[in-house]
Amino acid sequence: MDFRLTEDQLALKRGVRELLAARFGRAALRAAVDKGTLDRALFRELGAAGFFALRLPEAAGGVGLGLPEAVLLFEEAGRVLLPGPLIATHLAAGEVPGAAEGEVVVTTVDGGSAVVEWLDAADVVLGEAAGAVPIRSVDPLTPLHRVPAGAIGVLDADLVSLLTAAEQLGSAARCTELAVTHARTREQFGQPVGGFQAVKHLCAGMLVRTELARAAVYAAAVTADPAEIAGARLLADEAAVAGARDCLQVHGGMGFTWEADVHLHLKRAWVRAERGLGGAAAEELVAARL
Repeated sequence: MDFRLTEDQLALKRGVRELLAARFGRAALRAAVDKGTLDRALFRELGAAGFFALRLPEAAGGVGLGLPEAVLLFEEAGRVLLPGPLIATHLAAGEVPGAAEGEVVVTTVDGGSAVVEWLDAADVVLGEAAGAVPIRSVDPLTPLHRVPAGAIGVLDADLVSLLTAAEQLGSAARCTELAVTHARTREQFGQPVGGFQAVKHLCAGMLVRTELARAAVYAAAVTADPAEIAGARLLADEAAVAGARDCLQVHGGMGFTWEADVHLHLKRAWVRAERGLGGAAAEELVAARL
C-alpha cells in the first residue's frame, strides 16, 4: 500500500496552508484569543473554499474528495490552531442546510466527555444539550459546556476521532518547527542552545513522535478501520501533548510567557485529547485487535 501523497493531495495541502496563512496567521490567532468570539466571516471563507463540503459528492455541490483529503485539511487547521467547531460543521455538511457553505455553525454533544464546544456561538446543536452549564476551559479558544450525565454523541465517533487525530498531528508538527527554530537561533554560553545534547534529544523525540503519528493517521484515513483509527488517535494525542511540553522546555522560561505560542498548542492539545474516543477506550479497542 502506497501512503505517499499524490500531486493533487500535495497541491490541496499547499493551497490550504496558503489560505490559512493569509487569513489566520499569528496576528489573527492573537486577536482571536483576545476577543474570544467565533469569526463568522472566517467560517464563510472556509465554506467558500470547500473546507466543509470537501467530502460531499459534486452532484450535491461538494468537492467530491475523500477521507484522506479531509485529514490533510484538518492537519493544516491543527497546525495554526484554527478555532471553532470545525469537525461538527464538516460532518454536518449535506445534513444541516448551510453547514457546507459555512453559513451555519454546527456543534455537537460529545458523548465521550459529556461536553459541548462553542455552544453559545453555534446555530445548530446536534444531540441533547438541555441543562448544559458552562465550565472553565484551559484553552481560551475552546469554550466548553458540560451536559448532564448520560449524554450520547450523534456523530460518527470514528470520524470524530480521526479528524481530531489529524488536528493533533498538525499541532505536533508545528511545535516541532517552533522548537527547532528556537534551538537554532537562541544562544547561551556563546552558541545556539540546539548545540546542547539535552536540547537535541528533545527535538529529536518530537520529530519521531510526529512522524509516527503522521504515518498512523494517514494510514487510518485510507483504511477507515476503527482499530487503526484508535491507534492513530493514541499516537497523535501523545505527539501533540508530549511535543508541546518538550517544545516548552526548549523555549525555557520564555515558553511560559504570553509571547510564546507553544502554551496555546499545549492547552488545545489537552482539550482535544478529551474529545470523542478517550485514551482508555482507544487502548481497549487496539488491545482487542491484537
